[in-house]
Amino acid sequence: MSFIKTTQQKNEKQDAAVAMRVSVVSIIINLALSLFKLLAGIFARSGAMISDAVHSASDVLSTFVVIVGVKLAGKQPDSDHPYGHERMECVAAVVLAVVLAGTGIGIGFSGVQKIVSSGSEPPQIPGALAIAAAAVSIVVKEIMYQYTKRAAKKIDSGALMADAWHHRSDALSSVGALVGVVGARMGLPVLDPLASVIICVFIEKAAIDIFRDAIDKMVDKSCPAETVGQMREVIMQTEGVLGIDELKTRLFGAKVYAEVEIRVASDKTIVEAHNIAEQVHRAMEESFPSVKHCTVHVNPDLPDDSGEQQ
Repeated sequence: MSFIKTTQQKNEKQDAAVAMRVSVVSIIINLALSLFKLLAGIFARSGAMISDAVHSASDVLSTFVVIVGVKLAGKQPDSDHPYGHERMECVAAVVLAVVLAGTGIGIGFSGVQKIVSSGSEPPQIPGALAIAAAAVSIVVKEIMYQYTKRAAKKIDSGALMADAWHHRSDALSSVGALVGVVGARMGLPVLDPLASVIICVFIEKAAIDIFRDAIDKMVDKSCPAETVGQMREVIMQTEGVLGIDELKTRLFGAKVYAEVEIRVASDKTIVEAHNIAEQVHRAMEESFPSVKHCTVHVNPDLPDDSGEQQ
């Protein structure tokens, strides 16, 4: 028991360290990229690039939200929170999903405005430097998206995954800026706002997915059926278990709590039944690292129960 708990705490610290490392890299890259795009937008006379620079700068705030969420989620249980603080990361993911949705709406609204007013304002032809800046931004932000996404999947972090999608939204925003700059230089300035509207749809889809995932982890949604099936196999492989009367799981942030009722021979002593339950408990937490705790209840296998326990 103590070995399993120690291992779990060690894994949680390692996950937090991964999230912190990725977040620090994200902040440094975003600050450098924002300054680069801002200067490029000013010197190349590109309003789209200046807006894109502001978008990149806003991602720094999102990353700070991730850091706070991960820090709070990593706090050990206390008297007021005996089950831990993992759901604080879900709160951070919800905040980031809302920010991401707002970013997408802002991009889309700006695009619609430019389309409506395109005939009343003289087009401004940006310099070639804006094209280079947009291309660099697309490559860098896509690399950051993949880097952050892999880390988020590795430690099962909703907040970090939301931050990854912030990188992807920034890359898409830069695609819009690139299309707009090229379009303006080719005499088709309407391509910029049109691309922004399309990008808005993709960003909103990502925000909704992140929001739903975070909410699922806050309302005790069960594990996927495939995972539950794997848990049943592990339990049934435990010596002394004759059957499973009930198995319930619930997501608690990035962790899982499981409750299982097993059937054992009715002639087992209390000590023997307890040892079997302890083996099930250990097998569940060792086989599934995301399982923070497994509660095991023992039912006697009585032949006249017709499958139901008293």
